Amino acid sequence: MILVIGTVRLPPENITRARPAMAAMVAASRAEDGCLEYAYSEDLLVPGLVRVTEVWRDRKALKAHFLTAHMAVWRATFPALNISDRNLSLYEAGEPEPI
Repeated sequence: MILVIGTVRLPPENITRARPAMAAMVAASRAEDGCLEYAYSEDLLVPGLVRVTEVWRDRKALKAHFLTAHMAVWRATFPALNISDRNLSLYEAGEPEPI
């Protein structure tokens, strides 16, 4: 299992304009083969900080994700929304264990 965890930033005044693009990206990504979880979450205490959480079946599924049309569309919105400070990390994990 592959986890992608991190953050992106954008000016707080652009969050409302970014929501439709973020929602489209999340919906399309969740429909991909191998996507187990995909979410963008606005930080409640830091305006303009968006937390990214992705869980993929394997590296092959993640690699295919990077080549999708919706990924290209999402990346094309970055300049207009002034998305910056992408800070994403990939982790390999075993099977989940309830706590």
